[in-house]
Amino acid sequence: MKNPYIGHESQLYGVEEHRLVGGRGDGMRLFQVKNGKGLEFTVSADRCADISRLSVEGVNMGYFSPCGYVAPAYYDGVGDGFLKSFTAGFLTTCGLNGVGVPCEDQGESLPLHGTIGNTPAEQIWWEKEEQELKIHAVVPDEGIFSRKLVLRRTIRCSLTENVICIQDRIINEGDKEYPVMLLYHMNMGYPLLSEHSRLYVPSVEVTPRNAHAAEGIANWHQMQKPEAGFEEQCYFHRFKEEGIAAIYNPEVEKGLVILFDPKNLPFFTEWKMMGQRDYVLGLEPGNCHPDGRAKMRKEGALTILAPGEQADYQVEIRMLTGQAQWDALTGRRFS
Repeated sequence: MKNPYIGHESQLYGVEEHRLVGGRGDGMRLFQVKNGKGLEFTVSADRCADISRLSVEGVNMGYFSPCGYVAPAYYDGVGDGFLKSFTAGFLTTCGLNGVGVPCEDQGESLPLHGTIGNTPAEQIWWEKEEQELKIHAVVPDEGIFSRKLVLRRTIRCSLTENVICIQDRIINEGDKEYPVMLLYHMNMGYPLLSEHSRLYVPSVEVTPRNAHAAEGIANWHQMQKPEAGFEEQCYFHRFKEEGIAAIYNPEVEKGLVILFDPKNLPFFTEWKMMGQRDYVLGLEPGNCHPDGRAKMRKEGALTILAPGEQADYQVEIRMLTGQAQWDALTGRRFS
């Protein structure tokens, strides 16, 4: 029997479909999700079914870049043109043909962070099943005389706890083997992110990406106030048994935990960008690092899918509300 106190379930939870009007985001399809427990997020159907907005109990968790919403029609797939339409949001999926710096690999020119994040879902629908909401999306990454990859994504949202699970299946539907790169570019923003934020990444090894990052490695886990002219710092983390990264801000009493399997997502990038307005922390599990496909191939670390082969990936995001949850997670590592 349905709840006798309500006329429509959307009083408590559900998914609503909207379209943007005006600006470079005009016409974009958005699925706004709420679970009735304080968790709300937006799935951008025309941008790889990525999560553009994320909040818990009214507190914003992600970063929205100065670009704002940008429809795929404005995407510039040459070099670093990606940055012109990098909304960021909470999640931008990078791949599938390439991740990281623009490069050339086996005669193929690869733009910054690949093209999948600017590709619309060809099919997208949602359903309620028992105690969770599910959004399903099919995002093709195909072309004539080119790769034939398909991303099948399911985003699951619990109705009993503030948890999101992203399940991705990538299938090579072509007749040639092809490398697959995938990076979950998850972006923390204000007010979750500030100089008061605490970061918990219990990796077994931390490596700076370059000499500039090495200068700040002693403070890789420390956040700071926005700084004019800040140069980004990237750190590569390595995990063994469990992939986990968490952030918490005691000023707003909110945080989140990212959980993943380091066996099939063995690379984790921390992108520390403390600039003014460009104020964002990326916590990014992936099957690759962001230094480009050519370098990954040279290192012998590329994931290659044969015709008909598939690869499955999963990331879970759990919300934290209150100091007690943070302490339970970290074992009072921070006091």
